[in-house]
Amino acid sequence: MKYSFMTFSCPQLSLKELLETAKRYGYDGIEPRIVSQHQHGIEMDTPAARRAEIKKQVTESGLRLSCIATSCVYANPETTKQNIADTLRGIDLAADVGAPVIRVFGGVLGKDISRENAVKLVAESLHTVADHAKESGVTVCLETHDDWCDPKNVAAVMRQVNHPAIAVNWDIMHPVRMKLATMDEAFETLKPWIRHLHVHDGDTIDGKTTFMPIGQGIIDHKRAIERLLSINYSGFLSGEWIGNRWIDTSDTYDVHLPRELAAMKRYEKENKGMT
Repeated sequence: MKYSFMTFSCPQLSLKELLETAKRYGYDGIEPRIVSQHQHGIEMDTPAARRAEIKKQVTESGLRLSCIATSCVYANPETTKQNIADTLRGIDLAADVGAPVIRVFGGVLGKDISRENAVKLVAESLHTVADHAKESGVTVCLETHDDWCDPKNVAAVMRQVNHPAIAVNWDIMHPVRMKLATMDEAFETLKPWIRHLHVHDGDTIDGKTTFMPIGQGIIDHKRAIERLLSINYSGFLSGEWIGNRWIDTSDTYDVHLPRELAAMKRYEKENKGMT
């Protein structure tokens, strides 16, 4: 298994500091979240020369950029066209800096749009960018998130797109937290298309997603790893931890990054010991 973390854990750190932090705690890479005012300097408007420097800097560190986490959404017809254009730019950014994956969202459904038409719209949007992604060596991964937490709806999109450069970012929390699928049900539904993961534990408290240390919330990470090992999953498991959502607000990155990775590696070791 390969592990990374999204830059929401420490948005104040520069790229150099992020790479040093990842290496210090034993991660294999980092996942830059763009368009969120993080200080890593990797954005859609980053000049070509700087992109080349970033790729070299990451390569020399011995780590990887596991994914470029974008904000692109498609399920609202009023904004779909702009988001398709942004996705193409995101693909170019990922290719230039050496990231194999970009994360996108389905997004909140537009006013009066049916689920059937929303699936069609998201699928058509992803199909529009698919060939460019393939030619660029980048996979576009739709996340189980927002109005697309139900794995069956994400799978419906994947079947309609049916393209090797379009896949799934399985956020293992949201289908379970929203009571739309068990861990096993989500895995079985999405299994053909899983190319990236977001991991984090917690629950919904007072209507808000609240993070807890892995093993203390409702998300069975050990089972998720067991299922991934069954398909020889070779992508990244990327921790997504947003500072102000921890149940313990003192859970800063220097606390949770090593702790959460240790838990994931322990589950991986235990699962491998069972085979």
